[in-house]
Amino acid sequence: MDTTVIALFVVASLASLFMAWVVGAGSSGATPFAPAVGANAISTMRAAFIVGIFGFLGAVLQGANVSEAVGRGLVEGVSLPATGVILVLLIGAGLMAIGIYTGYPIATAFTVTGSVVGVGLALGGAPAWAKYQQIGLVWVATPFVGGGIAYLIASVLPRADVPERFSVPVLAGLVGAVVTTLDFPKLGADGGPGSVSGAAARWVSFEPAVAASGTTLFVGLLVAALVHWDVARDREGGLRRVLLALGSLVAFSAGGSQVGLAVGPLLPLADQIDAVSTFAVLFGGGLGILVGSWTGAPRMIKSLSQDYSSLGPRRSIATLVPSFLIAQTAVLLGVPVSFNEVIVSGIVGSGAAVGGSDVVDTRKILLTVGAWIGSLLLAFAVAYVTATALM
Repeated sequence: MDTTVIALFVVASLASLFMAWVVGAGSSGATPFAPAVGANAISTMRAAFIVGIFGFLGAVLQGANVSEAVGRGLVEGVSLPATGVILVLLIGAGLMAIGIYTGYPIATAFTVTGSVVGVGLALGGAPAWAKYQQIGLVWVATPFVGGGIAYLIASVLPRADVPERFSVPVLAGLVGAVVTTLDFPKLGADGGPGSVSGAAARWVSFEPAVAASGTTLFVGLLVAALVHWDVARDREGGLRRVLLALGSLVAFSAGGSQVGLAVGPLLPLADQIDAVSTFAVLFGGGLGILVGSWTGAPRMIKSLSQDYSSLGPRRSIATLVPSFLIAQTAVLLGVPVSFNEVIVSGIVGSGAAVGGSDVVDTRKILLTVGAWIGSLLLAFAVAYVTATALM
């Protein structure tokens, strides 16, 4: 084994860990529980602790798809060398660190995607237009889909003719049913990724499709029944517990998506070292997110939970349900999605339903959108120019 390759991989891994820390301190660590903190359902420090744990689990169990897309799917015909990997991670992490310091949520997905594409094209790679179209569609659709769903939920929850002991359990049951369809390692028939419903279907003698659908329906009804019982006996306490459960699921989904932004560029380099597996790369990225969530996320949590608007439990639930659904769709497609964009879209949608523009800081939203677009263009330009000059 060439010791130069190992040495460069170590240096690139350190840059990746720094990027993972920034991800944990920023979008992955802050956004999932920001609505819960804004609703006074949990303290900032406790939220940072919990989101770190679930972010780590999501990174290890669901991080492969987005990591593959970032590492191998954004540029065709070229594989990033070690110096290119280090450059990508430093540019992405540097822009994210600026966002954390200033309190504005610069999107990790935009900075890393722009950096990877900029370096890859500078090295002579060809644009992966099909992947760009898929990513662009998700990025553009997220505000409308997430905000629209949040608006509908927030419009229904406070209505007197739709009691919360029925509406909230229905939402919880839907989320529970979706969880049974998610892919996890080792649950597939051949030992590969598979869903809980698919694994359950293999344990019974019914038609697999019928058994899987039955499992999904049973879990959804069971979750709905438990939440109905909880909310009926203690409405406010039940709403807070639903909110915390949703925040945990969103944190898990954030880890599965955001870890790819930190470790995805490492994968082509890791292929040259037999002792380094994809699982090991994901595990290291998950640890970086965990530490970042514990040490750096509180500042961004405070920014999102207090600066955008004052969130109550109902509006927070309306924000987190579409956030979970969009996040898992992105993980399934292998699309690097911005959790800042996902959560902020839900906040704006639910705010429009509750009180119109009065409960949303329009100036803050516009500055955030400008930061997203600017970070993508700036990351691409800096990466392209620097890579051209150095390589």
